[in-house]
Amino acid sequence: MSPSRPFEPDAGVLSGATADVYFDRAQTILQAEQLDPVVTMEVFPRGDGILCGIQEVVAYLRRILGPEHHHDPNPLVEALGEGEAFAAKEIVLRITARYSAFGLYETAILGTLSQCSGWATAARRIVEAAAPIPVIGFGARHVHPKVADQMDYASVVGGCIGASTPAGAGMAGLSPTGTMPHALVLIFGDTVRAAEAFDRHIDPDVPRIVLVDTFKDEAEESLRVAEALGDRLWGVRLDTPSERGRVTPELVKEVRARLDQAGHPKVRIVVSGGMDVERITVFKDAGAPVDSFAVGSAISDAGPIDFTGDLKEIDGHPVAKRGRIPGRTDSPRLRPVDLAG
Repeated sequence: MSPSRPFEPDAGVLSGATADVYFDRAQTILQAEQLDPVVTMEVFPRGDGILCGIQEVVAYLRRILGPEHHHDPNPLVEALGEGEAFAAKEIVLRITARYSAFGLYETAILGTLSQCSGWATAARRIVEAAAPIPVIGFGARHVHPKVADQMDYASVVGGCIGASTPAGAGMAGLSPTGTMPHALVLIFGDTVRAAEAFDRHIDPDVPRIVLVDTFKDEAEESLRVAEALGDRLWGVRLDTPSERGRVTPELVKEVRARLDQAGHPKVRIVVSGGMDVERITVFKDAGAPVDSFAVGSAISDAGPIDFTGDLKEIDGHPVAKRGRIPGRTDSPRLRPVDLAG
């Protein structure tokens, strides 16, 4: 998978401000000693997962290693693709270039791959558990806004059909997905009034999905909204809080049955609220007629998958730290990256 628009390298990363300081000190020492060998660095993960962030890493490598920089010799970058599965210790990225050209950016390379692959891998587990029911990523409220777009993008790389933020969904070439907040319903004081206002003022291309757990019984509110909006209603979202027992398979079955009996079989049911692999499995095992799951913290709270960068050649000579095998690792799945973009 490739992003719909190029990643824009961050000034703090390019300057080295976000790098571990010892990489900057290493550059100072090597420059003073007039040492600048051509090295090969291999990057590998500590666990299995779904690769994400490689397109962002490539954007940085194009900026620092691209042909306009006239490197001697020409750098070579090889990588797996965005969204590909990887195994523990499999090489996902190999860079051959003068160390001074890219050594400062090891922190950014590893951090980007670690965090984004963690999110994408969590999303893939959710998506596989829910299949064939689609999943929407709703995790932006659980992360710092500076990384919300990458997290949403990673959820799509992992298999989600949509994401909630314009920035993150836009990276994946999608429109953002969302219903309405409880705040809107509370301010209107009535679910139907809020739904009708949404219908009046929001672009007709946006699906009319109404939150139905704010004031009254979810089945009752679903029927009221369906009667008010008619064929314009795409679906209802059940997000019953834990204080009220959360959404259950039985509740979904009841809402579905009542909608069908009232002549609204096309109204879909979206389920959200603390959804994870275990809860989704409960709904599927019970045969609950869910049309899509909205998942937040089970994706956004995923831990990073540790990645490591090792020098394996210096001026063509095999090297390695103790415990690793010197020289390039046989990695037949790697493909050359066009640094010209």
